[in-house]
Amino acid sequence: MVESARIEELLKRPLYVYDLPPELLATLAPKTTNQVPAEPDSEPTPEDPESTVQELAIANSTSCSLCKVPYQNVQEQRSHVRSDHHRYNLKAQLRGNATLDEVQFSKAVGELDESISGSESSESEDEETDAGADTTLTALLKKQAKLSQTNEEATTVKRGSPKHPVFWLSSSSLPSNKSLGIYRAIFSNVEQDELGHLVDSLRRKQLAAVNVRTDNASSPQAPNTSNPHMFMCMIGGGHFAAMLVSLAPEIHRKQGGVEERQARVIAHKTFHRYTTRRKQGGSQSASDASRGAAHSAGSSLRRYNEAELEKDIRELLADWRKEIDTAELLFIRAAGKTNRRILFGQYDGQVLRSNDPRLRGFPFSTRRATQAELMRCFKELTRVKVSEVDEAALAAAEAKKREEVSKPPTPRPQPQKPKMSKEEEAALLHTTQIQAMIRRSKVPALMSYLSNNSISSSFTFQPTDSPQNFRCPTPLHLAANLNSSAVVTALLTRAGSDPTAVNSEGKTPFEIAGDRATRDAFRVARHELGGSKWDWNAAKVPSAVSKSDAESRAERERKTAEDEETNRRKAGMDRLKREDVERATQQKFTKSGGRTLGAVEKTAAEKRDEETRGMTPEMRMRLERERRARAAEERFRRMQGH
Repeated sequence: MVESARIEELLKRPLYVYDLPPELLATLAPKTTNQVPAEPDSEPTPEDPESTVQELAIANSTSCSLCKVPYQNVQEQRSHVRSDHHRYNLKAQLRGNATLDEVQFSKAVGELDESISGSESSESEDEETDAGADTTLTALLKKQAKLSQTNEEATTVKRGSPKHPVFWLSSSSLPSNKSLGIYRAIFSNVEQDELGHLVDSLRRKQLAAVNVRTDNASSPQAPNTSNPHMFMCMIGGGHFAAMLVSLAPEIHRKQGGVEERQARVIAHKTFHRYTTRRKQGGSQSASDASRGAAHSAGSSLRRYNEAELEKDIRELLADWRKEIDTAELLFIRAAGKTNRRILFGQYDGQVLRSNDPRLRGFPFSTRRATQAELMRCFKELTRVKVSEVDEAALAAAEAKKREEVSKPPTPRPQPQKPKMSKEEEAALLHTTQIQAMIRRSKVPALMSYLSNNSISSSFTFQPTDSPQNFRCPTPLHLAANLNSSAVVTALLTRAGSDPTAVNSEGKTPFEIAGDRATRDAFRVARHELGGSKWDWNAAKVPSAVSKSDAESRAERERKTAEDEETNRRKAGMDRLKREDVERATQQKFTKSGGRTLGAVEKTAAEKRDEETRGMTPEMRMRLERERRARAAEERFRRMQGH
C-alpha cells in the first residue's frame, strides 16, 4: 500500500524515460494488445510541456465499436479514423466480410510479403505522401476478396502505419485503468521487434543523472560528448535548427534543497536564409524546376541564399561529424525534396545517410525550426505519457452502442410542403416577370403584360414574407427604388398604380425614390391626374408641377453644371500653363549656371511626389515595385563584387 502511494505521488510530476524511479521501473510490464489505449495525439506547448499528461488524465472515454479500439479524446478519435486499421474494417464491412481487431490486423499485415509504405521517419506533418501507391491495406483487401471468391477490386487508400507510435506499459502498483506510454521511436529497430523484452530494454536505458553545482564560486564542467546523446535537426522554409543533447539529465539544486532535472544541451545552432517566395509558397529551386528559371532580383537573391544555406548546414554537420556518428538516435525533419537533398544528398564528406538505422522522424506535429521547438520535441519524446481509461464508462458506452445497433431504425415522418393553389402559382409567375421588366426599364412590354393578364393596380409581389419584397412590395415601390422615372410615370398615368401604398417600413413609393428625376415624375403625375384621383398628401408627394416646368428646371440645372465644369477645366488649364512657364524659366537659369531667386533644392520625397503626380494608385504601386527591384539588383551586384 505504501509503495502504491509512493508511485502515485511520483506520477504527479513529469517522468523522464532515461531516469525512471527504481520502485516504478521494477513493477512495469507491457500491456497486451487488446488492453492498449489509443495513442495520444496531443501536443504540449513550449510553456507547458506537461499539458499532455494533464489532458489525458481528464479526458472522457469512448471507443470505436467497429475496431474495438478505445480512445479518450477527439484528437485520438481522429487519429484512429485516419489509420489503416479503421479504413480496412470499413471496406471489409461494405463487402460483407468480418472485421479484424488490432491483433488480427497486425498478424494479417505480417503475413504479407510487402509492408505498408512509409516509415516512422516520415510521420512528421511536413513529410510528403504518395496517395497513389499500392499499400498493404490494398493487398489485404485483395487477399480477402480471393478467399471469399469475389471479383471485387480493392481500391487504393492513403498510406499509413498500423503501428502505434507509443508503447503502453502497466504497473502492478497502479490501478488497472492507468497506463504509462513511451514513444516507440526512442527504441532501436531490434528492440521494437522484441516486445516481450521491452521492459528489459527500458531498464538498460536508465542513466545516472549529473549533479550540477549552481554556486557562483565554481561553474559546471563542460558536457562530455562520449556519454549517450542524440542528434536532432529540423529544416524547412529557409529555417534550420540543430541540437546535440545528452540523454543523461542534469540535477539542479534550487533554494531549499529542491532538485530539478533539466536537459543537457551539448551544442546547438540555428540558421535562417530568405529562400521562400513570399505569399506564393515553395522554395525558389522548386519554382525553377516547375516553371523555369526566373530572372528577377528576388529570384537571384533566393538562389544565392539557398546555396549559402546548404553550405552553412553541411559545414556544421562536418564539424559535428564525431558527435553525430556516436549519437544513439537521429531525429530529423526535412520537408520537401530540396531540404532532403541538402541533408542526404551525395557529396564529398557526406555525414547523414537516408538508410541509417538510427534515423527517426518526429511522431507528432512540429512547428517552425527553432531552438525552442527542438527542446520542446526532446521533452515530448522523453517524457512518460500517462493515460487513464474509465473501463466502466467504456463498457457502458459499448453496451449502449450495441443496443442502438440492434434496434431497427424508427422512420421519421418527412414534413410535406403545402401545395400551392393555381392562383398562388400565377402570382409567383407574375412577380418574376414584372420585376424583371421593371429592372430593365421595359415600359411597353410591362404595360402590355399588365393589360394582357388583367393584373390589377393593387397587385402585390409574392411571397410577401420574402426578404427581397420587404422594401419593395409593389411595382411602383420597385420602380421608385430603382430610380426608373419612365416606369414610375407609366405605372401612375397608364396602369393606375396606387401611390399611397406603404411597404413593411411604412414608406410610400415617393419616400424611397433616390433622385430628382424620379421625384419629379410623381409631381408631374399629380399635375396630370389631378388632386381628386389619389390622396397625394397621404402619398407624401409635394405640390404638382407641369411637365414643361420640370423639363425646363432640369435643363437649367444641366446647363449650370456644364458651366461649372467648363470653368473648372479652364482654371486647371491656366494653372498648368503657369507651371510650364515657371518650369521653363527655372530650366533656363539652371542651364546658364544661375539659380532662380529663392529656389530651394527639393528633397527625395518631393521628387518622388512629382514623379507620381497624376498617377493612379495602381501605377504608383507598380513604380514603387520597380524602384525596389532596381535597389535589390544593385545590392546583389555589390554583394557579388565582394
